[in-house]
Amino acid sequence: LPILQGGTFTFITPTLAILALPKWKCPEVAANATAESASLTDPEEVWKVRMCEIQGAILVASVLQVMLGLSGLVGLVLKFIGPLAIAPTINLIGLALFREAGQKSGAHWGISALTVCLILLFSQYLSKVNVPLIAYKDKKWKVFQYPLFKLFSALFGMCGAWLVCFFLTYFNALPTSPDKYGYKARTDINLDAVSSAAWFFVPYPGQWGLPTVSFSSVLGMVAGVLASTMESIGDYYACARLSGAPPPPTHAINRGIAVEGLGCILAALWGTGNGTTSYSQNIAALGITRVGSRLVLQTSGLLMIFLGLFGKFSAAFITIPDPVIGGMFLVMFGMIAAVGISNLQYVDLNSSRNLLILGFSTFSGLVLPTWFHSNPDVINTGITELDQLIMVLFTTHMFIGGFFGFVLDNTIPGTDEERGIKSWRKMVHGINSTYFSDHSCYNLPFCMNLLHRFRFLQHFPFLPHLKSQDQGTHL
Repeated sequence: LPILQGGTFTFITPTLAILALPKWKCPEVAANATAESASLTDPEEVWKVRMCEIQGAILVASVLQVMLGLSGLVGLVLKFIGPLAIAPTINLIGLALFREAGQKSGAHWGISALTVCLILLFSQYLSKVNVPLIAYKDKKWKVFQYPLFKLFSALFGMCGAWLVCFFLTYFNALPTSPDKYGYKARTDINLDAVSSAAWFFVPYPGQWGLPTVSFSSVLGMVAGVLASTMESIGDYYACARLSGAPPPPTHAINRGIAVEGLGCILAALWGTGNGTTSYSQNIAALGITRVGSRLVLQTSGLLMIFLGLFGKFSAAFITIPDPVIGGMFLVMFGMIAAVGISNLQYVDLNSSRNLLILGFSTFSGLVLPTWFHSNPDVINTGITELDQLIMVLFTTHMFIGGFFGFVLDNTIPGTDEERGIKSWRKMVHGINSTYFSDHSCYNLPFCMNLLHRFRFLQHFPFLPHLKSQDQGTHL
């Protein structure tokens, strides 16, 4: 699937919970401290020690994610997941971020509206307009029609609004006081970060020191791993639907979760302070641009690795104003929420059972995390690690919605037709659904001949099965 791996929000909450522990609170240095005592609280050493603790927690917790994928436990659970579990999970990925979208857009609603209008202009109104370009092919120059606006609609929309903000900043049309409305639309707020960034820097494992491991930190981070896994499963289905691919089979999901765990391990070794997961924003961009090529994502990944070595280039993106990002959020997160709702086309929405499950799981996914965020000290079991685990799980919107949808859909009596399972299977495996019955796009890009030669490899839950038609999952 054309999925991009990026930093995850689900690790932020356990990270903050770990740093809130008494032993990791920032030290206080008195005004009359001696030089010797001040050296013990060197700011650089203070944050490096804490970074090593976060690295160790992510490193060990991510091993669990790898084992979940390689052992096939994730695939076993998927047999009981239907549209009523997937729909609120994907829906809440978009709805849960409404606060962030509102805060950034509210910095200047005019710029945010301009960003939205430009993205809609390029992605919808000009999607069928092809731009003539010249290419050298077959030893001669040829003119061909290229869907430029369709492929780069999000990029053009953001760059257009970014350019407007630059001119408004250049002519001092925006406020210069941080307390004034519209100040965050300026492009010169973070210029210091650009000037102080190194021109070239190669990150390496252990650059902050060797990771440290403690039981409390690992247990707290496990909750983030579980929430990230749940979110990624929903992202797989959303990406498959937007890219026109069949629903991912069990072995593909097992393999995807395992690889995401490996990505988190690499991120921990390199000292990023965060893990990686399927990037929901990229899936939303997929729905806007309608570009589902894996080659495009692979090329983009290599390009990001290359450009990430140049500090000045990376720091330049910090100058993108908040209202521009907010306008992009309005479109992209709305697209994710709509994709979640679209899974309900297979469900009998005239059934009070289904309406109850959908409404309760979605609404609970909004209410419970909001309440726990507002009352962070309400959980007090006497065991700090258990408090962290409960707090992380109950502040994750996608986990709450998906959990209630999963439990209620599998415990409240209902037929497969009522639950949408029958319609889904008919769509996937129907006689006239040859395209969606073909799961060859989820085969390994190499060593398929090895699987044909050694049949016992098919018993590994993360490798494709050599059948004429993969039975897939029960979504």
